[in-house]
Amino acid sequence: MPTKKRPAPQSIAPALAAANGSVSEVFTLAEAAAFLRVSEANVIDLLHSQNLPGRFIGGEWRFLKAAIQQWLSTGSSTPEARKEAQLALAGKYKDDPDLMNICAEAYRQRDRPTSEGE
Repeated sequence: MPTKKRPAPQSIAPALAAANGSVSEVFTLAEAAAFLRVSEANVIDLLHSQNLPGRFIGGEWRFLKAAIQQWLSTGSSTPEARKEAQLALAGKYKDDPDLMNICAEAYRQRDRPTSEGE
């Protein structure tokens, strides 16, 4: 009985690189710190205080370069800063003399009552 030839085993490294990005796109903690030009301790602080995107995998931190660049460009703020901004916006129009007319017109256009009794 003839034996079948098995295909040569292929490395999964190219497939993993395609799925996970190249080595230059995935940073270790030290590489992320060097990229951001801060200490490793500062990177850890940024993870917790300013939502720096990173993953703790196999006991080590990993960061996508593109995610760090996105985080830098958007100016991700702390939860406290976001809450403060929302509160500032909530009262921004309280003294606007046209606010009630604008709201009434929006309700009218949607065929909605402007108060619960209507």
